[in-house]
Amino acid sequence: MPSYDYDLFVIGAGSGGVRAARVSAGYGARVAIAEEYRVGGTCVIRGCVPKKLLVYAAHVREEIEDAAGYGWTIPESRFDWASLIANKDREIDRLESVYRRALDNAKVTLIEGRARFADAHTIVIGGKRITADKILIATGGHPVRLPGFDEQNSITSNEAFYLETLPERIAIVGGGYIAVEFAGIFNGFGSQVSLLYRGEQILRGFDDDLRHGLAMELTRKGIDIRLHAVVHRIEPMVTGWRLHFGDGATMEVDKVMAATGRRPNTGDLDAALAGVKLDHHGAIVVDAYSKTSRENVYAIGDVTDRLNLTPVAIREAMAFADTVFGGRPWAMDHDGVASAVFSQPPIGTVGLTEAEARRRHGAIDIYKAGFRPMKHTLSGRQERTLMKLVVERSSQRVLGAHMLGPDAPEIIQAMAIAVKMGATKQQFDEAVAIHPTAAEEFVTMRMREPDPSDVGQVP
Repeated sequence: MPSYDYDLFVIGAGSGGVRAARVSAGYGARVAIAEEYRVGGTCVIRGCVPKKLLVYAAHVREEIEDAAGYGWTIPESRFDWASLIANKDREIDRLESVYRRALDNAKVTLIEGRARFADAHTIVIGGKRITADKILIATGGHPVRLPGFDEQNSITSNEAFYLETLPERIAIVGGGYIAVEFAGIFNGFGSQVSLLYRGEQILRGFDDDLRHGLAMELTRKGIDIRLHAVVHRIEPMVTGWRLHFGDGATMEVDKVMAATGRRPNTGDLDAALAGVKLDHHGAIVVDAYSKTSRENVYAIGDVTDRLNLTPVAIREAMAFADTVFGGRPWAMDHDGVASAVFSQPPIGTVGLTEAEARRRHGAIDIYKAGFRPMKHTLSGRQERTLMKLVVERSSQRVLGAHMLGPDAPEIIQAMAIAVKMGATKQQFDEAVAIHPTAAEEFVTMRMREPDPSDVGQVP
């Protein structure tokens, strides 16, 4: 029987890696974890946590504006970017210390440095060789830039959290959730924001009604959305940058942000030395139990490019630890996972979009509600909320629930339980509404939308 330094070695101390290490150690395994940057990973250090803090801060301006409708007179306000970033940094430092203490309390050995494979049981960090019976890869992902974008002429979400000054004019290239979230953030602080996307509409993959609805609201807030926009060249200026588009148009900005996707962190992992296979995007190929092509090597989280959400990585970590060290094998179910876009207004969604449901199930019923939130009846703001249910016609099972509007992520979290359980439209209807709330619309929608084939036909 081979003798190893550890029963488990985890590469990457993000949310998934830390959870897997702690739970495995709780089962009695000797565990070490390697991290080259900061403990906490993308989500805690330069992802969802600091982003949500900036979203809160950016929304304050609208709260101040809306206060007048409720009788409040607020003296002239002033925003200070440096103070916000300093306060954000202190909170991130605090959270990192919490993660470090959690590893220490679980008796997990933290090794700071970049880890690479030497073989399927050996890791090299700074010239030191460490062996382990099982190895778990949890290295996450990183932002990528399109050709023509580099570290000199553009920032990514990584650098956006540490800008010394707030840009007066910023072009955000991309149309995914990171792009629209930062568009709302910078717009909220008063920056002139242009959102440049080469596709036909932002948020590809989300329900079309939400995509169009959010685009309308962002435009209403003053964000310049340019679709089918392809940047051919970025020209440096004395101050700022000039963007050259394929149609000959130009744009001058102070900052350019590239938000055009992410890739798994496997480039210098030397996974091939361990016999671990990657797909054509560089993601680690795993089975339902997160096992790689090598029997003793596993991978979880964004590095597998399955469903790139922090709670999913944590859930995969739990499945791994229970299966490998807890004697309770189970696999993560990636269907019906709720998600949110912390745009302004935000999106919450779970289950199938209308287009996906039509492809998979054929005949479906659509229920929608659109309205101005009660809060804005006094503020005068024209922002609207959209709520939508996608229902399988034959079984009346709710296949998807989607919302655009204030508190959408909070509301969808509860809706996700019902969708996951296979609740029917009748069961939604039988639930008594809480009035007055926005959430009540999910249980009071009764009018089915016409089928696309019926639209325009004379009854």
